[in-house]
Amino acid sequence: MELFIYLFAALFSVLNPIGTVPIFVGLTQDDSKAERSRLSIWTAINVFIILLISYFIGKYVLSFFGISLEALRIAGGLIIVNSGFNLLSGNISKRKGINKRVESDIQQRNDIALTPLAMPMLAGPGSISLLIAFYQEHHQMMEMVVAVLAMAGVSLVIFLILRSAHYLSRILGASGIVAISRIVGFIVIAIGIQYIVSAIVSIIKEYLM
Repeated sequence: MELFIYLFAALFSVLNPIGTVPIFVGLTQDDSKAERSRLSIWTAINVFIILLISYFIGKYVLSFFGISLEALRIAGGLIIVNSGFNLLSGNISKRKGINKRVESDIQQRNDIALTPLAMPMLAGPGSISLLIAFYQEHHQMMEMVVAVLAMAGVSLVIFLILRSAHYLSRILGASGIVAISRIVGFIVIAIGIQYIVSAIVSIIKEYLM
């Protein structure tokens, strides 16, 4: 249970579905309620698939490119800390990595569940590196089952939040969403720093031995 709560909280903080609410509202403001529901569930499914691939296949990518776990932790930690600072300072872009050309293309397509909603808005480099590093330390059968359940749980919460995005936007307002994002940003920074510290301690121990 502790492992489930840890991974669930870490993924929720890094994915930050609350921060995606205004973006989802903006992209789906002209869609019907049924279409929004469809986009919500497919976005959650796509996020779940991306997280699964990152968790189970990520280690082979590291091996192929000769990247050490410590290097991944530091790189991932820096990305996570940067994301946290953006959330904490309110400096997060409304487009979140979408340039004008991509934004124009989005308006011409009916399905935005995979891109840009699932990736890069939700499942980005931070969550991917977090899961790869998590697998290196937790790859026993029971731990993998717990990890998959945590990913499924986060994906379910993403669906519920996006499904209620227009309602939440009206209830919380812009200031409410920003306040929640800044609280989440602080947690994200702590997670990123913890990854960097763990990597540095591991490197020091390796050299001392």
